[in-house]
Amino acid sequence: MDPQRPSGARVYDYYLGGRHNFAADREAAGVALAAMPELPAVLRAGRAFLNRVVTAAAATGLDQFLDLGAGIPAPGDVPSTVKAIRPAAKIVAVDIDPVAVAHTRRAGDCAAVLHADLTDADAVLDAVEVRATLDLGRPVCLLAVAVAHFIPDTERLGLALERYREALAPGSWLALSHACRQADEPPHAQQVLRLYNHTTSPMMLRERDEFRAFFGGWTLLEPGVVPAVDWRAGPGADEAGEVARHSLIAGVAVKV
Repeated sequence: MDPQRPSGARVYDYYLGGRHNFAADREAAGVALAAMPELPAVLRAGRAFLNRVVTAAAATGLDQFLDLGAGIPAPGDVPSTVKAIRPAAKIVAVDIDPVAVAHTRRAGDCAAVLHADLTDADAVLDAVEVRATLDLGRPVCLLAVAVAHFIPDTERLGLALERYREALAPGSWLALSHACRQADEPPHAQQVLRLYNHTTSPMMLRERDEFRAFFGGWTLLEPGVVPAVDWRAGPGADEAGEVARHSLIAGVAVKV
């Protein structure tokens, strides 16, 4: 860990009002905010999507969650949302950032925490932490929310998600969100991308069709691939604004 080099996870923590960040992270966040003041609203929209997904999954009876790119614990995270509905649910958090892993372990809200690269799907699925905690013969809610755009190798990411899809039982869910490339991309988007490319989490945008392919042959749940703010959103979703609506897409699919 280099506290002098900004971390994507810690910058995200700062945007959400967390305390697990360093001066370099706050400085990077300030530069991004100057270029794109709407960025916190975009991230809050992504967090709200995550909350709606895990709430819906838990409400349907899913009680196993594999959270890829879990990040640093913060209000409204997966454990706090899921356990309000299913206190006995088993959650395994996976992250490549050692700071995120350390804070998640310290929080103690997950049944297991794994320090791993999510694109090495076999290593994740075969890890003792996963095998001892989750029953892969039963449905699992696989979460890869606000993380795929930090993986620039599309082929590697696609193959990893394919491996996860193969390993999970029918009835499993896959939830994804992603920063989206726009036809009339504003100049500040490139400024933010350049900033993230100097952190530990280089970032890239993808087209909607590229994003849709990550679900493979699984069946998309209604309303399909949509702006994250529109996925089963209730009143008040429009508060995120038009920038959030066009910047972050999302979807959830089920294995039948």
